[in-house]
Amino acid sequence: MKDAQEDVPQSNSRSSGSEESASSGQGPEVGPPEEAEDRARSPEAAPKKLCGYLRKFGGKGPMRGWKSRWFFYDERKCHLYYSRTAQDANPLDSIDLSAAIFDCKADAEAGTFEIKTPNRVITLKAPTKQVMLYWLQQLQMKRWEFHSGPPAPPTAPDTTPARNGPALHIELEQEEAELKEFLHPVKTPPGLVGAEAALQPVPATALRLQNISLKHLGTEIQNTMHTICGNKHAQGATPGSLVEESPQSGEQPSAPNSSAPGKEPADSPKLVHKSSLPASLPQKTKHQSTTFPFFSEGLVRHRTAQEKVVALEQQVLVLTKELKSQKELVQILYKALEAAQQEKRASSAYLAAAEDKDRLELVRHQVRQIAELGRRVEALEQERESLTHSVSLREQEVKELQQHVQLLMDKNQAKQQVICRLSEKVTQDFTQPLCEPHLRPSSADRDLLSQQERMEHLKDDMEAYRTQNRFLNSEIYQVTKIWRKVAEKEKALLMKCAYLQARNCQVESKYLAGLRRLQEAKASECSELLQQFIQEALQWEAGAASADSVELSPISEYDEYGFLTVPDYEMEDLKLLAKIQALEVRSHHLLELEAVERPLQQRWAALAELSPSTELKQLLRAGVPREHRPRVWRWLIHRRVQHLHTPGHYQELLSHGQACEHPAARQIELDLNRTFPNNKHFMCPTSSFPDKLRRVLLAFSWQNPTIGYCQGLNRLAAIALLVLEEEESAFWCLVAIVENIMPAEYYSKTLMASQVDQRVLQDLLSEKLPRLMAHLGQHHVNLSLITFNWFLVVFADSLISDILLRVWDAFLHEGTKVVFRYALAIFKYNEEAIMQLQDGLEIYQYLRFFTKTICDSRKLMNIAFNDMNPFPMKQLRQLRAAHRERLEAELRELELLKAQYLERKATLDHTRPEGGASEDEGEGDA
Repeated sequence: MKDAQEDVPQSNSRSSGSEESASSGQGPEVGPPEEAEDRARSPEAAPKKLCGYLRKFGGKGPMRGWKSRWFFYDERKCHLYYSRTAQDANPLDSIDLSAAIFDCKADAEAGTFEIKTPNRVITLKAPTKQVMLYWLQQLQMKRWEFHSGPPAPPTAPDTTPARNGPALHIELEQEEAELKEFLHPVKTPPGLVGAEAALQPVPATALRLQNISLKHLGTEIQNTMHTICGNKHAQGATPGSLVEESPQSGEQPSAPNSSAPGKEPADSPKLVHKSSLPASLPQKTKHQSTTFPFFSEGLVRHRTAQEKVVALEQQVLVLTKELKSQKELVQILYKALEAAQQEKRASSAYLAAAEDKDRLELVRHQVRQIAELGRRVEALEQERESLTHSVSLREQEVKELQQHVQLLMDKNQAKQQVICRLSEKVTQDFTQPLCEPHLRPSSADRDLLSQQERMEHLKDDMEAYRTQNRFLNSEIYQVTKIWRKVAEKEKALLMKCAYLQARNCQVESKYLAGLRRLQEAKASECSELLQQFIQEALQWEAGAASADSVELSPISEYDEYGFLTVPDYEMEDLKLLAKIQALEVRSHHLLELEAVERPLQQRWAALAELSPSTELKQLLRAGVPREHRPRVWRWLIHRRVQHLHTPGHYQELLSHGQACEHPAARQIELDLNRTFPNNKHFMCPTSSFPDKLRRVLLAFSWQNPTIGYCQGLNRLAAIALLVLEEEESAFWCLVAIVENIMPAEYYSKTLMASQVDQRVLQDLLSEKLPRLMAHLGQHHVNLSLITFNWFLVVFADSLISDILLRVWDAFLHEGTKVVFRYALAIFKYNEEAIMQLQDGLEIYQYLRFFTKTICDSRKLMNIAFNDMNPFPMKQLRQLRAAHRERLEAELRELELLKAQYLERKATLDHTRPEGGASEDEGEGDA
């Protein structure tokens, strides 16, 4: 094949016309004669197409071997199509280059290279080494062009935006310049690639049948029949469409017949000169398929009776396949129609149901379907996580391979230096003895020639390995750049997806808020319709719309710590508020994921060893990521209780509790079932968390007998268990909060310190939020009824889990000052909403649940730690001391009044009159 192609001289006029005929991805374009003539006159202006004949290794059994194939690159799909000849209408198959890598081995046959895709490895062979390098470089550039940006459509180049063209051209020029550093660009081999290669004869093979693809036999038959029909039409309509080869080529055109190869048909049409090719191409292309880029040359053949029978059989086969596909299409449409009718019947049954029980059953059926879809979504999520893990493993493999390649490069360079030194030494050793007279010239000459021949072979091998090394370096460089570009695109798409999901959550929350306002307006004329909308809004989830996407559902039923995302309230308006709040939380989380959350996770990942510092304080205030929270909490708790902690102390307390029952055990047992009713870990009958919580509370009751157990300690210990999961760690967390962080007598029987903090909060509210306190005082609202529980359980019952745990992150580090900051921030966050309420009862009802409507954790944190400044600890201590004195004085006065009352009552009991009958005196009467 190499010799046959090298003997063919090239023609600029012929190549330009052929390139224009193959410029489209679907076939030659028909243009005005003037335009075709201009293109023929300026071949350099036309874009060069990547096409040509290569040998492909494949087949099975005795047919296995090298087969000649015509390859053509499609820029729109980044696919490399191949067929048996350039004149075939349909391709045999294609190779997806978007995810392919290229390789050439120095020890393989000359011109052999590989294209490795995720599914298979294709071995190709070019006529020469220059052609191989040209194909490899061009394929690299085409792959980079495809990944750098969307290519312009071949049929409408003017529709490409003007701003994309120059930018892409500059980027491709930069990439080409960077690749030159590894491997110099290879010049276009004349006559072996591009449009000119289509005008050359098909490379001959040892066996004619060996070149036929049995795997794609149907496509081969279609191409054969298409060629027969095209040649018959060409004989009757355009007898001058065949191209005569140049007399300088030394080859005569042939139109062989399959039944008699090598014979000239009797009625062969007259051949025209090659210069008529551009004009004749558009006429023939009207009768050829547009599914594959090809060239218009065909073969003139007789249609024998046998060929007609084969053609008719093939046509029957095609029609049978088409009929079968139509039947399958009818079945699919029938199933779709049946599904639509079933959905219509379900909707009709729902509307026609006379009783609520029937409608409820239909709704339950829909709920079961939603649950099934939810399980499918979870399965897809697990699959996505496994794929993410596999991607990380692939990245590690790539890094290892890069290191291995670097080692090979160093080793190769060292070998080259050794070979060069040995070559110089051998040359010196064999040239020096020639001057000595006692050696025979004949033997010296023979040795010298053999050594020179070996040196030449070694030089050739060195050059081959050097070329392979340079190409592999360029391939690694480009694949790395493509991988980075794909990673950036994926990151941008994920950010866009998060933004769209956040916008969807915001729109849905606005819809629910509108429904709630309509519900509050109590529009009687549309009450039924409004009630229906509310039910649909509470039951509908975005994931029920389609089960194909993993990320469609904006909120899940439970969060990562087991709390219900949308609490199940009894009142419809509270249900709507809970759904709105869940959507808003999801929206804020998605919007802040890339800008705030991900950089925060990176900062925590970089923080290897924990130590007190300003940076750690700022990180704790911003919130600890879930994967780092158990480790950080254990470190914070250990710093609080290291003077109390002794090995085995918790087990001793448990064994002491098993020996005798604590007086508070009954109260602990009652409070276990009331701990976080919206958390699946404490409500599930098979969960181990209630038993762990019981043991932690009993151990603490023996640890601190002065307190024993106080209502509220169960919630503190439950939060510690959810985060730390270990009983002993949760126990020491409870000890740190009660005995170290909170002031003394905070959980005593009198709750002295708790009452003091409520009065301190009133003073701070008057200082920081005077307008709000004046409004509440006008309506006689006592905030202690709401805020007392906040301080007692550190917001455990008030805030959603995401914000609650951020509060605890700072609380375990800084102490009770954080509780005051967040209490003030909560009122500041909802100040305007409270100011709009003008009734005391309405204000109390709003304060019952208004903390659950807080969804923007970043905004609340900024208010707590920025807007509430200055907030010195000295001021807090002074206020606590002042209010403690007042409260103790009030308690002493109360005790004095109590003693006076008891003394007066005892005096009155002694002076009770004798005439009154006691209860005991009448027991014996009938």
